Amino acid sequence: QVQLVESGGGLVQTGTSLRLSCAASTFSSYSMGWFRQAPGKEREFVATVNWSGHTTTYADSVKGRFTISRDTAKNTVYLEMNSLKPEDTAVYYCAADPNPLGRTTTLTGYTNWGQGTQVTVSS
Repeated sequence: QVQLVESGGGLVQTGTSLRLSCAASTFSSYSMGWFRQAPGKEREFVATVNWSGHTTTYADSVKGRFTISRDTAKNTVYLEMNSLKPEDTAVYYCAADPNPLGRTTTLTGYTNWGQGTQVTVSS
């Protein structure tokens, strides 16, 4: 069972950057993903990285602005968010996918979830 703890959320202004971290109890064979959920909306896919860190997939809404990466030595996955917009405001969740190949963009593909971290972007 993989345990996940997110950190790094906060209140920032439009156009600035923020880096989220997700510490995992273990994840060497898992793909890792980030999802987000805004008030009144369904949880949506943001980005995923495969077990090796060499394959990444992004939602169109964040492509070119967000970067997902992983540090196997630290059992940590990151989400670097640049050029933030008010529509990026949401609770961001880290998740683990037992399929090491990655590219899973649906919630049902992920078996373990963190508690979430709030990101608020003011205009």
